[in-house]
Amino acid sequence: MNKESNRYTFLFSAAMVVVVAVALTVVSTVLQPLQNENAENEKRQNILQSVKVNVSREASREAFAVYITRQFLVNADGQEIPGDAFAVDPAKEMKKPREERRLPVFAARVDGSTKYILPVRGAGLWGPLWGYVALNDDGNAIFGAVFDHKGETPGLGAEITREEFRSRFDGKTIFENDALVAVRVLKGGQANGPHEVDAISGGTITSKGVETMLKNSLACYEPFLKSLP
Repeated sequence: MNKESNRYTFLFSAAMVVVVAVALTVVSTVLQPLQNENAENEKRQNILQSVKVNVSREASREAFAVYITRQFLVNADGQEIPGDAFAVDPAKEMKKPREERRLPVFAARVDGSTKYILPVRGAGLWGPLWGYVALNDDGNAIFGAVFDHKGETPGLGAEITREEFRSRFDGKTIFENDALVAVRVLKGGQANGPHEVDAISGGTITSKGVETMLKNSLACYEPFLKSLP
């Protein structure tokens, strides 16, 4: 075949496309289990971080087995239902009708007491926000929290991931006179109440996104939290 012909060029290009596509498919298939394991370990790491257990991603599986004593699902009425809590995607559940939601709960044993870890999901200025909030065994006081984002502005809204912001939620309560108020995020150093924290300077919109995320996500768990002894 004439290597200078258009036909040769076309066939050669087509063959290269097929070879590259097959190679990429093989690599993706081989790496998929490792990618899944990394994602699961990062999830474990974040859950543990909400109860102030800081471990590497590689050590998260072992630590998770030590600190997390129970994993279960509850429905919109706060009743426990069958299912794998770790496998459930909270973002997808939030989009379902209330009566169809399956809500994950992770119970941890830390410092001699039980902490209930709940996933939270919401929206920031440029993309989704997510995280975990750990409540004391009274289902009211926050023990710890961890937040993450996709696309918030570095040095501004992205500061929600920093300990300096997350620690502001420690000890805050989410109920007031049996009504869920979650935690209000206020700008300008105005926070001084049991349900208030200061927003990130220059990141007001993202900070308010965290507030809305907490309010909406924790509202799903209100019946469960009120059922705790």
